[in-house]
Amino acid sequence: MGQRSIRMPDVGEGVAEAEIVEWSVRVGDVVREDQVVAAVMTDKATVEIPTPVAGTVLALGGGVGDVLAVGSELIRIDAPGLPDSPPPAPRKAAAAKPEALAPAAAAVAAETAPVDEAPRDAEAQASVVASPAAPQTGAPRPPGERPLASPAVRARARETGVDLRFVRGSGRAGRITHDDLEAFIARPPEAPAKRAGKEPNLAVETIKVVGLRRRIAQNMAESSRRVAHFSYVEEVDVTALEELRASLNARATEERPKLTMLPFLMLAIVKAVADFPQVNAHYDDDNDVITRFGAVHLGVATQTPVGLMVPVVRHAETLSLHECAREMRRVSEAARQGVAAREELSGSTITLTSLGALGGVASTPVVNRPEVAIVGVNKIVVRPVWRDGGFAPRKTMNLSSSFDHRVVDGYDAATFIQRVRALIETPASLFIEASSF
Repeated sequence: MGQRSIRMPDVGEGVAEAEIVEWSVRVGDVVREDQVVAAVMTDKATVEIPTPVAGTVLALGGGVGDVLAVGSELIRIDAPGLPDSPPPAPRKAAAAKPEALAPAAAAVAAETAPVDEAPRDAEAQASVVASPAAPQTGAPRPPGERPLASPAVRARARETGVDLRFVRGSGRAGRITHDDLEAFIARPPEAPAKRAGKEPNLAVETIKVVGLRRRIAQNMAESSRRVAHFSYVEEVDVTALEELRASLNARATEERPKLTMLPFLMLAIVKAVADFPQVNAHYDDDNDVITRFGAVHLGVATQTPVGLMVPVVRHAETLSLHECAREMRRVSEAARQGVAAREELSGSTITLTSLGALGGVASTPVVNRPEVAIVGVNKIVVRPVWRDGGFAPRKTMNLSSSFDHRVVDGYDAATFIQRVRALIETPASLFIEASSF
């Protein structure tokens, strides 16, 4: 046989390893040239890996969740008529739970089998190579068994709200094709008759944490474990700021589109950081080194379809109000679309986070390590406030911010937020040069 070993490519400059987040094929599948066989992730970017040859899959280099070094074997394919590839070098994979390696057991068995061993008879060979597996029955698969389908089919299923466990797969090994999915959408199977009353919900879903979700979990756990968090909440009167924002938005143009609250907060943070440089810093706790930055590279916590990401507005100290708005919108949208460059997702010196209208009364954001401060924004509400001898309706919101107490003292954190508050409550001061007051 002409066995070809497809190695893990270098999917990004300086990347030494990548995590397998999805297989599109199984051992025994017949693949065509340039067909996508796997999706791998590194540095928050997911890349689909095609095969350069056609043939039959003999072995997979690991299971979903395994981390493979660049250059190690990703997949082995029997490509008739081509010379054998040299044997792969031993690979170093990240430690994985035994159950995570189970999907690759068949691949390991195929890899260790003698290459020149002939099938016991022609009929057995035909059943292994040429006959597709029996299609799925349409009933839910056992818990933990994931339907076999390409990323494109899965995306289409998500768009249409279809549970792929109920879709018959006509492809090899029960693989669900686009035609299978479209046929199910056009004529879904009839639901069985239900008895009177409510049925007990016996569903149990097991989800393997891989890819970006695993990176987020690891980063949050590490930050919570290593950072001495403390939070400070302050109420801010934003009535004047909201009046200014409404006035500017009434005159919005294509060059100066409508503004949210966040660009104003970006300007306030930039100005306050000038007086409190200790919050615009990184703490290397492995070497006990604090690095303070003159530049304000402002991270903007952004919810994306694949999880929380923090795109970075670089050199926010050089930007005007509308420039802040445009740059924040640009990097946030790039993160949501999955096209953000690596430098747009790293290097922030302080982070701004907001849940918008869902912001609640208060929150305790987690510091984006190695930073030492994160400023959180809660929702705006109208409250009666005592002013000039009587109650008046005022628009207020809370700033819920967290700091690394190893670097930032409580007094410094409070006075920093008070400075931000003063700038927001007198929005004209946001546009006055520091040397002028």
